[in-house]
Amino acid sequence: IESGKAELIEEPFNIGSTINDVMNMAYTRKGDKNIEIIARVDPNIPRGLIGDEVRIKQIIINLVTNAVKFTNKGCVRLKVSFSRHSYGINLNVSVKDTGIGISEENLERLFTSFQQVDTKKNRSVEGTGLGLAISKRLVSKMGGFINVSSTYGAGSEFKFVIPLRVSDDEPFISVKDADKIKI
Repeated sequence: IESGKAELIEEPFNIGSTINDVMNMAYTRKGDKNIEIIARVDPNIPRGLIGDEVRIKQIIINLVTNAVKFTNKGCVRLKVSFSRHSYGINLNVSVKDTGIGISEENLERLFTSFQQVDTKKNRSVEGTGLGLAISKRLVSKMGGFINVSSTYGAGSEFKFVIPLRVSDDEPFISVKDADKIKI
C-alpha cells in the first residue's frame, strides 16, 4: 500500500455482511469497556454493490477499532448511508465517538505514516500509527476521500465517501409488512 502497488479487487458484495463483520470485531475490541456501540445503516442501500469489500471492511474496522480504543465512556457510532449517482452510488461512512478527541495541532499529522498523536497521553494505547495512513491511501485509490473533525476531550468523527457500482438495486434489508409491525 505504501508503495502504491496494492491492487483493488472489485467484486459484488453485500454491505450487510460487511457491517456484521465490523460490528463483531468492534464488540470483541470493546471487551469489558462500559461503552455503547451503535450502528445506523440505511436499509435502502442496494443489496449488490461492486467494490473491494476486503479493503472497505479494513478501513471501517480501522476507524471503529480506533474509536473504541480511544473511548472510555459514552459511545461509538457507525453510520452508513448512500447517495445515488449516474455511475452507481457513493457509500458514505461515518464513525463518531465520545472519546478523548484530537487537538487542533495534531489533526494535520493524523494521516501520516508511523505517527501517533499525543504519544505521552496515549502511552498505554498500542498501535503502529499506520492504520489511518493506510486507510487514507485506500480510500483515495478507490476514488473517494476521508476527513476528520474533532474536539479535544470530547470526541472525534471520521468520515469517508467512496463511489461504488451497483449490481442489484434491491434494498439490502427489507421487512415484509413493515408498516404492520413495530420495527
